[in-house]
Amino acid sequence: MKVILKQDVDHLGEEGEIVEVKNGYGRNYLIPQGLASLATKGAIRQREETLRQQARKRAHKRDEAQNVRRELEDTEVVVRAKVGEDQRIFGTITTQQVADQLRKEGFEIDRKNIELLEDIRLLGVYKASVAVHSDVEATITVRVEPLDD
Repeated sequence: MKVILKQDVDHLGEEGEIVEVKNGYGRNYLIPQGLASLATKGAIRQREETLRQQARKRAHKRDEAQNVRRELEDTEVVVRAKVGEDQRIFGTITTQQVADQLRKEGFEIDRKNIELLEDIRLLGVYKASVAVHSDVEATITVRVEPLDD
């Protein structure tokens, strides 16, 4: 019997897959537990349409992420910090500080999606990587300037 998996099942397949199982396993376990449904022609067509719609949504989100990436790469983030001798800042610049500055410039980026490519302990210009989407990444410029007292 053919069934469409409603969720991942160990040693059988992933959600959305059409798999061939023995009649008893399908009727007595998979379908009653809500793990699968019978793979009728209508159900298969509906699954294919759902997959098409999901692919379209993913492509749209990826396109939006590409636009955000272009905007981010044109943006320079300025972080101000207290400075001691030799132009050394007190502590280090964190991803949270970069995320806060991006938020002030209109970008809602979580600090977990920002990766500083090196520790920032001196004034200057640095690069940081921002994960905008699962497969879209932007490189931004972070400028560290002294805090005006």
